[in-house]
Amino acid sequence: MTVSASIDEANLGELLGRYIARIPPASVPRFLARLERGAADRYRAWAAALPEHADTLLTCAASEEQIATRADSLFPAVPEDLAAIEEALPGARETYFGLFEGLSVKQQMAIQAAAERQGCRAWLGLRRDDLPATHNAELDALAALEIESAERLEALVSRLAD
Repeated sequence: MTVSASIDEANLGELLGRYIARIPPASVPRFLARLERGAADRYRAWAAALPEHADTLLTCAASEEQIATRADSLFPAVPEDLAAIEEALPGARETYFGLFEGLSVKQQMAIQAAAERQGCRAWLGLRRDDLPATHNAELDALAALEIESAERLEALVSRLAD
């Protein structure tokens, strides 16, 4: 599946919404964590393709993995929801990766930077008044990691030739 809209034209949440809607609310964070791991794979592929920028890209990959691991620890697995996650994940990944088809690496990274900023909003959107303050603080920390990756990637994109 190729998604023709760029991330600037489409909200990633809207693109992935039909997949997220299949996940029981308590397990949405674990689903998002799985998507974070997919983003880490993309960073590692870019690092292999652009070894001169591997340090930056591998730092972003490590951040994505850290976000996923920390999210998984915040939101325990709900065994009866795991099948829904596994069922929705391939389509969500296909939609996400479809954003990058036919684009230059620079364009792909610009889209990923925008996706990181949207990821920040997703983690902040999980904050709730009924959660412990430490839980909300951890969601804030995940959001901050997303912004750090966005900023790293935006700086790298600005240095890449067209």
